[in-house]
Amino acid sequence: MPTPTWNSAKAKVQLRLSVQRLRTVQQKREAQAKSSRRDIALLLEKGKIESARIKVEAIINEDTNLELLELLELYCELLIARFGLLDLNTREPDQGIKEGVCAIIHAAQRTEVKELHVLRELLVTKYGREFTTAVLENRGDCVNNRVARKLVVETPSTELVDGYLTEISKAYGVKWSSSTAVAKDETGKLVGISSSSTALLTLLSQNQTQGPEGTSEALPSYSEEGPPSVTKLPDLPPTEEEEEKAARRTDNITTPTKQVPEDDFESLARRFQELKKR
Repeated sequence: MPTPTWNSAKAKVQLRLSVQRLRTVQQKREAQAKSSRRDIALLLEKGKIESARIKVEAIINEDTNLELLELLELYCELLIARFGLLDLNTREPDQGIKEGVCAIIHAAQRTEVKELHVLRELLVTKYGREFTTAVLENRGDCVNNRVARKLVVETPSTELVDGYLTEISKAYGVKWSSSTAVAKDETGKLVGISSSSTALLTLLSQNQTQGPEGTSEALPSYSEEGPPSVTKLPDLPPTEEEEEKAARRTDNITTPTKQVPEDDFESLARRFQELKKR
C-alpha cells in the first residue's frame, strides 16, 4: 500500500470546508440553546428547580463545546491566511502556524465535524507520527490552554449553575433567587468561580434573547388556577379557489369595462397559466 503524501490543493479546500461546516454547526447549536434556555425559564416559573438545574448543566457543556468550535474555526482561518507556511516542506510546523496545527490535531477528533477529521488526517500525514504523538500528549504545553480546558469533562460547579439560572431568570423576567447567588466585587467581577466559568457566564449574558429596545422576552403566563394562555394564531392565507370566487364576485358587482384584444404572446401566457391550475 503506497504511503499517503501531503496534498496541498486538497488541504486548502478542506480548510475552507471546515470553516463553513464549523459555522453551520455553531448556528444550529445556538438556536437549540436558545430554545433550551426558554424551557429552563418556564421550569423556574413553575418551581421545578431540580429539573432546571439538570437542563442547565447540559447547556453549560454545550456552551463549552461551542467555544471549542469557535476556537477551531479561528485556527482554520489562520491556516488559510498563512497557507504558505503550512505548505513548506518541513517535518515540524513553523512557529507562525504551530499553535493552530497542534489545536486541530489535538481536538478535531472530539468534534462531530467530519471535514475537520479529514483535515486532521492531512496534517498527521504531513508532520508524521512522532509529532502527532507529542501533540496528543500535549508535551511542552504545545496545545493552547483554552483548547485543552474545553476538552476536560467535569461536572459544572454549583456556583456556575446558579449563575446560569440567575442570568436566564433575569433575561425572561422570572422571579427566582438562589441561596448561593454569585457575588461581585467593587469592579463588577464575579467572586468565587474560576475564570473559565466567568467566561461562560459572560457568553451566556451576551447571547440572551432580548426583545425590542433591550426588553426581556415574555414567557407564556402560567398560574395555578388554569392552563397557560393561548396565543391567537394568524389567519391562514386564502386558497386559489377562494381568490377566484372573490374575483368573480367583484366582477359581478363592478361595471364591465371594454376589453382590449390580447396579442399572441399574452394569449399563450394566459392559456399556459390556466393549464397549470388544472
